Amino acid sequence: MSTVQEIIKGFGPLTLDSLIPVLQDVQKEYGYLSGKSMEEISTCVGVPVSRVYGVATFYKQFRFAPLHQHVIQVCRGTACHVKGSLAIADHLQRRLKLNKDGNSQDGKFSVLTVACLGACSIAPVIKMDGEFYGHLTTQKLDELIDQIGGKNE
Repeated sequence: MSTVQEIIKGFGPLTLDSLIPVLQDVQKEYGYLSGKSMEEISTCVGVPVSRVYGVATFYKQFRFAPLHQHVIQVCRGTACHVKGSLAIADHLQRRLKLNKDGNSQDGKFSVLTVACLGACSIAPVIKMDGEFYGHLTTQKLDELIDQIGGKNE
């Protein structure tokens, strides 16, 4: 029995209402939702795989690729937006050469956009590898990335 099946087994009788909690638990176990895991969920819940993908892609909380070594969360809440977090996000996109899934091509960075990190007083703010960094500028951001070995091309 696969780990996905083990997770699903813990839910008892499955209904369509079980789909989101099942997706959440599978992602919690693996860090993302693979195509294989979504096919298994589809079979166990008894809905077409297109329905599972439809639900998973509707909600921003679900990822479809594993996280890389360094995880950067960019706050896009109101205070951060007003203080320039879009410029921070755009700079990360260019600097780290992010794919559409938010992962860098070199396998070092994953960048996630979040609604709010709850650190409005130090906006704009990111959370990188669990640590908060505020009052950011693109220059300060470059210094942080350089410190952990991010290439700058």
